[in-house]
Amino acid sequence: MKTSNTILGILGAAAAGAFLGVLFAPDKGSNTRKKISDKSKDYGDKAKAKFDDIVSTITSNGKDIIEEGKAKFNQAKEDFNTIKDEAKTVKTNY
Repeated sequence: MKTSNTILGILGAAAAGAFLGVLFAPDKGSNTRKKISDKSKDYGDKAKAKFDDIVSTITSNGKDIIEEGKAKFNQAKEDFNTIKDEAKTVKTNY
């Protein structure tokens, strides 16, 4: 997670720098507002793409963990049944 925090921090700093650069540039107010709006949309789209990538990774890893858990549960269940059958055999021999 440290890498994604770093990336988000860099994106935030870049957005703030772009915002300040456009804000203090000598241009008409309407042009400045349009530039701010365009840059905000661009950074928003990039942040959304990164967020979607992170969610996709988490979802994929979660499915893998669930499948592994099911396999281990089934193996434990089989082991339990084997031990139970062996205990029954020992009990009947005494």
